[in-house]
Amino acid sequence: MNLMNPNPNAAPPAPAPGAPAAAPWAPAPWVPPSETEQLLHEAALRGDVRGQLDALAGTELYIPAPRAEVDADPDTVMWRRHVDPAGFVCRPLLTRGMLPAWHPDWVFRGVSLRWVAEFGWSDPQVWLGVNVGTPGQLLLPTAPPDLALWQRAYAENDRASANRLVALRHGALHGPLAYGLACGVHLAIGNAVPWNEIGTVYREYVDEREQLRDSWGITGHEGWRRQLDFLLDAANSPPEPDFVLRVREQLAAAIGELPSADLWRETAAGHAQDLGADAGTVKGIEDLVRRIMRYEARFRADGLLPPDGRVRTTVAYDYGRAVNLARWGLSARFCGPADAEAAIVYAGALSKSAHRSWEEFSAGYALGRVLRFDEEEYGPFYEQNVLAHRLLTESEGSPWKHIPWR
Repeated sequence: MNLMNPNPNAAPPAPAPGAPAAAPWAPAPWVPPSETEQLLHEAALRGDVRGQLDALAGTELYIPAPRAEVDADPDTVMWRRHVDPAGFVCRPLLTRGMLPAWHPDWVFRGVSLRWVAEFGWSDPQVWLGVNVGTPGQLLLPTAPPDLALWQRAYAENDRASANRLVALRHGALHGPLAYGLACGVHLAIGNAVPWNEIGTVYREYVDEREQLRDSWGITGHEGWRRQLDFLLDAANSPPEPDFVLRVREQLAAAIGELPSADLWRETAAGHAQDLGADAGTVKGIEDLVRRIMRYEARFRADGLLPPDGRVRTTVAYDYGRAVNLARWGLSARFCGPADAEAAIVYAGALSKSAHRSWEEFSAGYALGRVLRFDEEEYGPFYEQNVLAHRLLTESEGSPWKHIPWR
């Protein structure tokens, strides 16, 4: 903060006419790491406080905290004051793109601008400090009229947070790690988190641990590793879908063309009988063939498959979730960066060996997911797949556009 400048958010003065250009060894201009920091920066250059608040209202904000303190009392958010060397006092917040590197003993509590406005500010000499000490620093006064403005900005903001393709400019964009992360992009889109980030947070720390406990039964490193291995072995999802899909591929190879629906169904049921399946399981196999055919027809209509396309395997669903489970484990501090990165790279390699293109991977992921959860309702589980597939095929920021499958 420049104490000679009463407006800490003002842009630096422009060079005087005729002034010499910056020296070639001058630092490169600061590049905001994500859309949120870009919006904050642009609003600061305009002197647009409401624009800054709109950017803050549409995103999660983070308060640093010692992990031991949060583990001991996860229901209480401790928000300490920060005294800057320049002399001002603030309560610090960070936006996602400005979070520091992962550390096992430090975590970040996620809060909203509404929570911040309702915190209980009693000293007008204490500022709200966003990204303090960085090129994107923002200081906001905390008098009652200011808090009311924050509340209004939050209430009026359209937080369309889910189902967006988000990236960090300093995140992985090329190489094996980026490839693996791109295999987990469907869930990253659904959760509106950067697809190419592996670090401090995925979800807010306490929420992350609760989600892993409630949905996966994971409460520590051993449980995380066990579930991750199931996914990397493609052993988490039911085996029946890939069983019937293999039957179709074997028939196609044997007769030189795709089998008819009746031949596929009867052959799959016969194989199941030969393996000792009971009557109920055999009927389930026949029903599954019919369900897959109906889903594939819908996939073709909605662009997840080409007009003559089909799904050959659904292992993408387990591999894609393995990428995200690695990220969740890192966020929950159940593993370290080396373990998470190794799992993500391995999941990418497995995906590459099992599929022939990003589009084929996506269709296999979608079929695995809807067979598990959708029950032919074509509801949110189906719609999220369609939206993600379209974003990934059409968006210029899609990893599919700059990371080749082979």
